[in-house]
Amino acid sequence: MLRETVATRYITPLREGGSLPGLVEAGDLGTYVMKFTGAGQGRKSLVAEVICGGLARRLGLRVPELAVLWLDPVIGLAEPDQEVQALLKASGGANLGMDFLPGSLGFDPLAHPVTSAEAGRVVWFDALVNNVDRSWRNPNMLVWHQDLWLIDHGAAVVWHHHWPGAAASAARPYDASDHALAPFAPDIARAAAELAPRVTQDLLAEVAAEVPDEWLAEEPGFAGSDEVRRAYGRILAERAGTVHERIRLGPPKPQRPPEPPDWLTGGRGGRRAGK
Repeated sequence: MLRETVATRYITPLREGGSLPGLVEAGDLGTYVMKFTGAGQGRKSLVAEVICGGLARRLGLRVPELAVLWLDPVIGLAEPDQEVQALLKASGGANLGMDFLPGSLGFDPLAHPVTSAEAGRVVWFDALVNNVDRSWRNPNMLVWHQDLWLIDHGAAVVWHHHWPGAAASAARPYDASDHALAPFAPDIARAAAELAPRVTQDLLAEVAAEVPDEWLAEEPGFAGSDEVRRAYGRILAERAGTVHERIRLGPPKPQRPPEPPDWLTGGRGGRRAGK
């Protein structure tokens, strides 16, 4: 299970993206980027973070450590932004915290070359979880202590937004043409040979067990939280063996920037937190 701690101080909102995560201090003396159940994407975004983060970590990819952060909305009373206050008020109880990576920088493909083997592992993993949010426009990767870290998986496992069509959705090809690591000649075959055998039912059950029951409760079409967990495991297990055959690496969109992108100098990707 994920570690649990209590949010003790709301520091500041992080305004990149639409979910309005916040930087908080917690009772374990840690600093976290907190994502809220009351945000527009709702609890399924947090479920995706836990599923993808737990799976990535077990496959040897770097992701910030996750924790369940218990929130008393009273900690935001001094926050002058009414939007933030409304978000905190709507998010009492269990929320998700990601370990803050102080001094981290947004991934710059010109300043931080990546081997084809590492690029292949990341692209294969993103195909497995159907992560559509790792393009050159918005890499959702940080460089911390010279290592590449993966963040922001709330938009992945998109099929869980419509479970009746989950099997068909999960079987679709994964277009990696605009993936932020596509220029590094990702070795997909090597990644599949290395990682796919490790995606077992036992591993997936272990990952899904980390999702709090309250984030899976009352899912339409399911008898309970454990049945939802098994559904995640079933789809991911089915994808793992053959998803490499459905990865497309074509030419990028013509508007691809030839110079360092704007996110590096102040846009979304240039953030310094583990958000």
